[in-house]
Amino acid sequence: MSAYDKVMLARSKGRPTGAAYIENIFDGFVELHGDRRFADDPAIVGGLALLGNIPVTVIAIEKGTDTKERLRRNFGMPNPEGYRKALRLMKQAEKFQRPVVCFVDTSGAYCGLGAEERGQGQAIAENLMELSTLRTPVISILIGEGGSGGALALALADQVWILENAVYSVISPEGCASILWKDSKKVKEAAECLKLTAQDLEANGVVERVIPEEDFESAFAQIKELLAEALPGLIATPTEELLEARYQRFRKF
Repeated sequence: MSAYDKVMLARSKGRPTGAAYIENIFDGFVELHGDRRFADDPAIVGGLALLGNIPVTVIAIEKGTDTKERLRRNFGMPNPEGYRKALRLMKQAEKFQRPVVCFVDTSGAYCGLGAEERGQGQAIAENLMELSTLRTPVISILIGEGGSGGALALALADQVWILENAVYSVISPEGCASILWKDSKKVKEAAECLKLTAQDLEANGVVERVIPEEDFESAFAQIKELLAEALPGLIATPTEELLEARYQRFRKF
């Protein structure tokens, strides 16, 4: 299967969205809304939940499952208020010493005029800065598309996992082809050059784990089991060691 085939699989409408992962992995999810500055962004869903007996903060980029819902969710392209809501929940998790679990699935942050006027770049940069020193464990899981800074804003984590047919890249293959070659027909070549598949990412040390996709029910179960194994160890790690390991994880790139 080519890299671009993987891109098309990552974008396929049949893939579960972030909300499905929350529903199938966690118990007692309570959604929290708003960034306390401008609005509530439906493209990012976040709140409190239980993983077994571990209280966690869960944040997911949500694309929606039908046309009406996708329009409401802006096709999973967050505005600045979405990233600020996510950051508010992360800082709340830090205060109450809850680990953070993020599910990432976006073609990228929304690039509309209103988003730029409200500080899209600053919102993403602020998330990166705060996540780099957030004093609680963070695990991010790429479940579909992981596009550019819009994905990285929720993926500066202690561990980054990816589903077998998900992708993660600094730019879309279409954007890469148009910038480098001024030719949209070179999209497949661009996809190969970007090394955006789960297998490439694991080989290059960008992700710690690739989760098989035999079917999504088994993927939900596997993620739940892996989180139950990983979180206690991260929670028990002294904070300064956790932050140093997170720093070194990204510094090596």
